[in-house]
Amino acid sequence: MPLLTRGGQVIDPPAPSRTFTESDLRTPTATYIDPTGQQWPLTTPDLGWVTLDEVGGLGAVPVEIATDPHPRGGARIRHIQDQPRIINWPLLVWADSHQQFLTRWRTLTRAFKLTRRLGPGQLRITRPDGSDREIACTLQEGFQGEPGQGITHDTTVLALYCEDPYFRDTEPLSLLFTTPAPRRFLTGFPALSSGRVLGDTDIVNPGEGNAWPLWTLTGPSTSLTAINRTLGQSFVLTHRLDAGQAITITTDTPTVRGPSGEVLTAALNWPGAVLWGLDSGLNEVTFSVAGATAATAIALSFFPRFETA
Repeated sequence: MPLLTRGGQVIDPPAPSRTFTESDLRTPTATYIDPTGQQWPLTTPDLGWVTLDEVGGLGAVPVEIATDPHPRGGARIRHIQDQPRIINWPLLVWADSHQQFLTRWRTLTRAFKLTRRLGPGQLRITRPDGSDREIACTLQEGFQGEPGQGITHDTTVLALYCEDPYFRDTEPLSLLFTTPAPRRFLTGFPALSSGRVLGDTDIVNPGEGNAWPLWTLTGPSTSLTAINRTLGQSFVLTHRLDAGQAITITTDTPTVRGPSGEVLTAALNWPGAVLWGLDSGLNEVTFSVAGATAATAIALSFFPRFETA
């Protein structure tokens, strides 16, 4: 269809660059995963409920901008802070009888209200190509019912509070760094070893926001030095590990746990220690482990985080 612009000019939109396949014409699907792990499809009408078209809050991360007055007028931005997001999710629930409707309504209500006792659930959006992203959410409001409804159908708009406003991949990216012994294949030639070894390396975060890795250091070792040269941040963890023992380092919320679950946060080089995250894109990092052998390894995993669903 031609487009009419200001001034009366008519522009024909460009022709599609390729033929669309069946998967291109499919619509996204949504699933709610309650805190117990049970999945609740939200876009499958056969179950007796379905998502309506007025979903809101799946776009860019909301922010708050702090400013200072400018002497010459206007203002200067001092700081931009990401804010929690609220996703508005409308549902229509129906049934053939009042009792059947009541069972469905009560079951869905309980599934979402579990977030108030057991912690956040996950809202997962799956695209037609099979890719999906999810976001942790807590029910803030919903299931009050609409006037004149509530017999064999009712409508509700769920307000889902997301303390972390970023969507994330449903599967983490995992990397393993080791210290293999060099192996010579011909006398007189340099020694070769794995490219993913302790030392200087690059880690790519494909997300649009900082990612917060989970580390597992497996001994033997006496100390770990981890530097993110891109961010200019580092930490040193000093604690002896025998072969097979492991320390777990969580960067969000910052926690260090020893082989028996003991808290080892005091083993960090305070006050300068920063349990750093991964910036969006390329991160130049350095790992150094004192007392390492070929059995020493660092496993790193993180969920890429994205602005939109």
